[in-house]
Amino acid sequence: MELGLVGLGKMGGNMRERIRRAGHTVIGYDRNPDLADVHSLGELVDRLKGPRVVWVMVPAGAATQSTVDELGELLEPGDVVVDGGNSRWTDDEKHAEELGAKGIGFVDAGVSGGVWGLKNGYALMVGGDPENIAKVQPVFDALKPEGEFGFVHAGKVGAGHFSKMVHNGIEYAMMQAYAEGWELLEKVHSVTDVREVFRSWQEGTVIRSWLLDLAVNALDSDEHLDKLKGYAEDSGEGRWTVEAAIDNAVPLPAITASLFARFASRQEDSPQMKMVAALRNQFGGHAVETK
Repeated sequence: MELGLVGLGKMGGNMRERIRRAGHTVIGYDRNPDLADVHSLGELVDRLKGPRVVWVMVPAGAATQSTVDELGELLEPGDVVVDGGNSRWTDDEKHAEELGAKGIGFVDAGVSGGVWGLKNGYALMVGGDPENIAKVQPVFDALKPEGEFGFVHAGKVGAGHFSKMVHNGIEYAMMQAYAEGWELLEKVHSVTDVREVFRSWQEGTVIRSWLLDLAVNALDSDEHLDKLKGYAEDSGEGRWTVEAAIDNAVPLPAITASLFARFASRQEDSPQMKMVAALRNQFGGHAVETK
């Protein structure tokens, strides 16, 4: 099939390549002309045959809103817009209503995979009407990992981004647990090779995971994380997860504590946050602060 892809950064650029490798045509637009296949959204829409599918991979908030607004003026009834960024689920409901009034479908897609997605595939959590999702399904199949799992139609519009938000909240808590354990092991004199303790956990333990593998990668590069500053940003989903928990009276003590720990990292050079920063760099290519 043909796909228009808006936003060709770290995620979008790799997604374009993976979709093309599956045999589909991707026409990409980015504000950086060195990355783009076309020079405007109008040209992108003109190059696609109807019914069109345009996938948006730009930052959440104003950038996504302006892109959706412009596409709403360019597309025609029967076309579909997919928001694959990290938008808040309440924005999805607004976008679906605005586009739906013009006969344009809307699908929200939570995408996980980071800088490793080109090779390993992307986990996809999508929300929207079945008929709109069916129009995008060949692209979902191209992006997902091989095998049975990695794609879910989570429910109505907003369900995809809500599911991805909860996924990221769980990720916060898992990273925090590894970070706390690493700091405690580093603190005691009896453990003389913390990196190899982490490596030993990669087989046969109940806490083995891809995050643990990435922690070992980080320690192989910088055994005591001496090159990193103990500072870790939060990208928004953690806050939204805690807010949703409050709205629904669901206790989330571990996820909430992991979010607050990141706030603490901005007040002092936290050893735990060195590990969190290293993991975010490993799986997503996120920037780290060095001393």
